[in-house]
Amino acid sequence: MFRGGIVLTALLAGLIGVQAQADDLSLDEVPPVVVKTVPQAGAADVDPKLTEIAVTFSKPMLAESWSWVKLTKGQFPKIEGKPKYLADRKTCVLPVKLEPDTTYAMWINSTENGNFKDADGQPAVPYLLVFKTKK
Repeated sequence: MFRGGIVLTALLAGLIGVQAQADDLSLDEVPPVVVKTVPQAGAADVDPKLTEIAVTFSKPMLAESWSWVKLTKGQFPKIEGKPKYLADRKTCVLPVKLEPDTTYAMWINSTENGNFKDADGQPAVPYLLVFKTKK
């Protein structure tokens, strides 16, 4: 019984240490992450008349830098113009033409392509966006 108390005490001390280390981390130090997409990842009822795919990151991004990457399976939307960032520099918009009843899949950054970068040049964590349009 006494031995279990020692193990529990050591475990709690370790967890408290992890919390203290996490508190020392700042948002500026970590890579950007995707916080929102339009359409939403996994959506199965996207209107094929949607003309823009948008991805929003956790912090401002480097202008004129992006990696919309084709996945080997699924379709990549037909691009109808140049990607651009909105004024917040967190949201990148890709003009597209979608087809009805089609599954689309793309990486926002990938292990080979990491041009979505924050203002300090840190690549965003890769994110897989998959959605399907209605008939």
